[in-house]
Amino acid sequence: MTLAKNEREREHRRADRIAVVNWRDPWHPAAGGAERYAWELARRFAAEGRRVHYVTSRAPGQARRETVEGVIVVRLGGRFTVYPLVLAWMLTRRRSFDAVLDCQNGIPFFTPWVLPRGVPVLCVVHHVHDEQFGVHFSSWLARVGRLLEGPVARRAYRRHACVAVSPSTVTAMRERLSWTGPVYVVPNGVTPPPAVPAGEGTGLVCVSRLVPHKRIGKLFDLAERLRVPLRIVGRGPEEDALRAEVATRNLGDLVLLAGYLPEDDKTALVARARLHLSTSRGEGWGLSVTEAAALGVPTVAFDVDGLRDAVRDGVTGWLVPTWESFEDTVELALKELSDPHRREEMADACRDWAAQFDWARSADRMAALVDAAVRRGTAYCTRPEAVVIGGKGPERVVEGPVRDELLETRGIDSVRPATDVERLLGWAGGWPR
Repeated sequence: MTLAKNEREREHRRADRIAVVNWRDPWHPAAGGAERYAWELARRFAAEGRRVHYVTSRAPGQARRETVEGVIVVRLGGRFTVYPLVLAWMLTRRRSFDAVLDCQNGIPFFTPWVLPRGVPVLCVVHHVHDEQFGVHFSSWLARVGRLLEGPVARRAYRRHACVAVSPSTVTAMRERLSWTGPVYVVPNGVTPPPAVPAGEGTGLVCVSRLVPHKRIGKLFDLAERLRVPLRIVGRGPEEDALRAEVATRNLGDLVLLAGYLPEDDKTALVARARLHLSTSRGEGWGLSVTEAAALGVPTVAFDVDGLRDAVRDGVTGWLVPTWESFEDTVELALKELSDPHRREEMADACRDWAAQFDWARSADRMAALVDAAVRRGTAYCTRPEAVVIGGKGPERVVEGPVRDELLETRGIDSVRPATDVERLLGWAGGWPR
């Protein structure tokens, strides 16, 4: 009787105490999509009655500790010192959490080193940074970064699992980091935009952090060649250099570096554009792409990690192979969109695609994974890849640590690997449905 009761209690157990460890918070001056992702999950976990700590770095002027939307925000250290300080903080509270989301922004926090072995840790990976280390750091520091991201992280998380935000990130982890453990896909969401007039302009817009690997300077050649207005929204360490280049090339009549804009102003600016652009060398997903799509604005982007998942080539935008001309593709896209019927067709497809992504749905997927890991005592699973199972009722995508048990149940007639889109969305049949 006691064993049966304990089993029932175990089946209903959930992660009531969660730590979300991320390099920055959404209010940090250098915050980006990774911060948005971590925060959207954290605040939704707190809304479910879970006790959530968001442990992060501290920018000048930020409070060391505060509670926002029910989430306890703890800020420790700066760009590099945050890592040892967070580990020390977690060590002193090592029995205070049921599960940890350890967000990797280049390198993870290595929280398994200081936590009890029975506490599940999910390492959240947005994209692989191996090439970017060489863009941002000196050669020796880049080598250290690659060592920590690859061999050291593989060993530190060997008894745990990872979460990636896109299928191409999973592929990059397997191929470039030699990651062999389970990796589950929990995508970004999209906040439904306010009603805004459809874009009828001919201008171009880019929403991006102004950092080297985004390669914003490539857009200046485009504006100069096509003589099309270009608006760039965002801030970052490259801003002064980019403004100087605009002045040097006498592009002030075409290129506007708008800097930071309030959300409503940014939305209105993107909605008025004909095309959204991304010249990034690699992303985890490309949140600005789906936010533009939600406004009916397609994107031209390079066919690289993350962006190849966020853009449906020929449907919600255009993907440019890295060896082809970005400018040629943008020019062809603008000609295609000059047809009102084609423009309306693509705008509708963009909105339909963006509507598939919802922060609440992503939080539910992550919560289900975390809770299952707590019940089992681990998020590790011998079959980490998603499959589509068929039998009674419609086909369904199955992934996560409960998959082994599901595959042993009766009434399953077929099992096949899930496609990238099915893994991303979490339902069978691809897109559009």
